[in-house]
Amino acid sequence: MIPFSDEDLFPAVKNSIEKIRPMIKADGGDIKLLGVKNQKVYVALTGACVGCSASGNTIKYGVERQLKIDIHPEIEVINIPADMIDKWEEIADNLSKESR
Repeated sequence: MIPFSDEDLFPAVKNSIEKIRPMIKADGGDIKLLGVKNQKVYVALTGACVGCSASGNTIKYGVERQLKIDIHPEIEVINIPADMIDKWEEIADNLSKESR
């Protein structure tokens, strides 16, 4: 269990994402931090990342790996598709219900 509240995690997550943003931008994409809910980080890859076959690797081995190093080894990152950004909190709530 991650010993931080979602509110405590947000600024740390934001700082960590800023570290890897230049790598994502170098490939023509970007990343938007949507929020932290139930100790999961919700992001949306944008630009060239949308539809890119490597976007899953970007999330797992780029974003999530950096957050695990910087913040906590159990942190999880969920990529929300660009067309679902406005529903990320609903998706987060559904994922929380499923994991109970």
